[in-house]
Amino acid sequence: MINSKILLLFATFVLIPLMTSTSFAEIQTGGFGESPFNRTFGDVKFLDAYFGTSTEKIEVGPGDSNVPFTVEFANVGSQDITGIRGQLLLPYGFSSIDGSSSLIFADSNSNSLAGKNFSLTFYVNIDKNAEIQQYPATVKVDYSRLRESGIRTSFSDFNFKVTGNSLINAKAIEPFLTSLTSNNVPIEISNAGSAPLSSLDVVIDNTQTTTASTVSSTNIENVIIFETNWNLGNIESHSSRIFTATIYVPESLKGDTLRIPLTITYYDSHGEQKVVSKIVDFYVKGLIDLIIYDVNVIELSGQQMVVGQIINEGNEDGLFGFVTLKSLNGSNIKTNTQFIDEIEIDAPVPFNVPIEFDGEPKYGEHEISITVRYKDSVRDEIFLNHDATIIVKEPSNVSENNSDPTIIIISILIVIGVGIYIIRRRKNGGIMTINYFKSKVKK
Repeated sequence: MINSKILLLFATFVLIPLMTSTSFAEIQTGGFGESPFNRTFGDVKFLDAYFGTSTEKIEVGPGDSNVPFTVEFANVGSQDITGIRGQLLLPYGFSSIDGSSSLIFADSNSNSLAGKNFSLTFYVNIDKNAEIQQYPATVKVDYSRLRESGIRTSFSDFNFKVTGNSLINAKAIEPFLTSLTSNNVPIEISNAGSAPLSSLDVVIDNTQTTTASTVSSTNIENVIIFETNWNLGNIESHSSRIFTATIYVPESLKGDTLRIPLTITYYDSHGEQKVVSKIVDFYVKGLIDLIIYDVNVIELSGQQMVVGQIINEGNEDGLFGFVTLKSLNGSNIKTNTQFIDEIEIDAPVPFNVPIEFDGEPKYGEHEISITVRYKDSVRDEIFLNHDATIIVKEPSNVSENNSDPTIIIISILIVIGVGIYIIRRRKNGGIMTINYFKSKVKK
């Protein structure tokens, strides 16, 4: 019994130093230590880890290099600490900027007061094959208490996320506006990145501004924009949203480029609110506003023709104009086209298209369509249709030889002239004969 007590005491004295030594060695040589949720006296408490600096979180994606990775801590002890140095252990696919086999270190530039937070910023490379997801990691923090010798070590296990990058673009679906009219303009906001955008809001500032990022001025102070704010919600990666703005452009901007500034506000993958500025450019065309009127049928030299007028009430000429006559609803009038060239804004442009029939002529009412085809200043082809009902009458009676009265009159005048010429010639010939005989008698 006495021997067993002696052996128990001996084992206690031998094993306790060994256990203490092993525990101390584990903390000093990089073991995981106790859970970071246990707040022991003088402990360093892990708070957060993210890509970015202590002042701004950033989005990162596969293939990014030399990106900051910040780990935040709190000094939950009752004493100030100094000599703070961190070592980061990341999974496969992440490496130090000094090389794949190098350790990832970071030093704090200041002390941490008791009860205050501090951070360590590491710089890492992300492999191009890394995935956008959550990863595990471990950080080791070495520090010393003020007025105390020796180094203390704290380990923390945590998770972090490769968020992906968001990339916002803005463009006009149709980059042309027309002056002197209201334009319904679709504008596309797209996310070409790998991270989603949340609660995206777009605002148009209808004032003269200068955007510092693009060093360019806008010119919309005289433009009327009927809506100026759109909430587009969330935009996933590689997708887009479209909103429509109604814009009235004055005549003074015809032929210019209209620059519309957009202020885009959204929340990134960190939940941080971001604000970016974009400019969408439009070319302002002139207005071509055509009206077809006075469509009628006239007869000219036995040929019946559809005639009419085209007037341009806009501020720009129509180019390469054509007028095409087509039949509707059982009419047998043949399709016929006339070239009218420019359709100017200062005078009506007449047209006259001959009426020809497909088969036997049908007289009376005919339903027809007049189509004016032309191009604007950017060479877009435009069509204007005008339906009308015309009356085709039977041709008027003409002489059996179907002669033109004008030709008959001219022929009569020619006959009269020839007759006068012949009479005068005969008269002159008779005088010459009398003189010839007189000369013979005298001899």
